[in-house]
Amino acid sequence: MPHPVTAEELAAALPHVLAAPKTDAPIVSLCWRAGFNRRSFPDRLLLTRRCGIPGERWLKQPWLRLPNGRPDPRIQVSILPARVCDLVWRDRQGTPHPGDTIVADLDTTEANLPVGSLLRAGTAVLRVSDVFNDGCVKWKARYGAAAKDWIVAPGHAALRLRGILCSIEEGGVVAASDRLRKL
Repeated sequence: MPHPVTAEELAAALPHVLAAPKTDAPIVSLCWRAGFNRRSFPDRLLLTRRCGIPGERWLKQPWLRLPNGRPDPRIQVSILPARVCDLVWRDRQGTPHPGDTIVADLDTTEANLPVGSLLRAGTAVLRVSDVFNDGCVKWKARYGAAAKDWIVAPGHAALRLRGILCSIEEGGVVAASDRLRKL
């Protein structure tokens, strides 16, 4: 089993991570999560405003809810930068996929994608939310303390190294062969 990424490796990789495409970013993978630690990797996903991704756990078991108890739409879709995924997910056989809906070679920094920015994902449109993805306790357990600390290090919040969370502005279908484009 490979060793977890170190703080030194993360620091050295930061310029490469930040050099990701600003738009027209290739999608590396799509993930459908039926439940906790249950993932499949389809060629396409249906995205809907009302249900998120039909059958996925967001509607049934969201980690963030509105005051009325309904799932918070700001976390319907998560996008992880592919360069970060490649950096931290070293044991692809023994460690679960991060679980992000979309892994794409995209610059997810606030400078590139401020809150409210729109992204075309296939025929769907996503809106970048204001919810910060700080990497949950599972991120630390799977990819190491250095990977978690790197995300929340002073000055790193605006870099959004753990990626972005989005609401579905317009429903549609996203395919693994699509590219993410800023609107």
